[in-house]
Amino acid sequence: MSQKIKLKIITPERLILEEEVDQVTFPTTEGELTILPEHIPLIASLKSGDVVALVNGEPVPFAVVGGFVEVKKEDGATSVAVLADFAEHVSTLSDEVIARSKARAEELRTQAENKGVVDFEHFEAELERSLTRVRIADKWRTKKYRK
Repeated sequence: MSQKIKLKIITPERLILEEEVDQVTFPTTEGELTILPEHIPLIASLKSGDVVALVNGEPVPFAVVGGFVEVKKEDGATSVAVLADFAEHVSTLSDEVIARSKARAEELRTQAENKGVVDFEHFEAELERSLTRVRIADKWRTKKYRK
């Protein structure tokens, strides 16, 4: 039996995924990384994009925004914890969700023009989430993946 990676994807609200996977790829501020069993320990900052776990040859994609990733050895196995500000499985990004995200991004862009009223930290986080949803949904629209 080949080795697996213990993957957890966690947001402040809830545990999104806890599963054994063959490999996991994620976007960091330094570039994209793929983790295989027996990887050296590391901690990296996440940037917006998609985390893709590979399970029995099938990709399992998630849209993520911000956070950190930690790779470590735990009980002799490689463990990966993705601590994201926001994460959701690509299958939840329906056309309706994408349309709402595009509308929200446009609304936020319009609000930004009124600089006296905007909470820029909140604005930036909302805009990043909306744009990431749209970008990742478009990327995975025609690809096969495990739901």
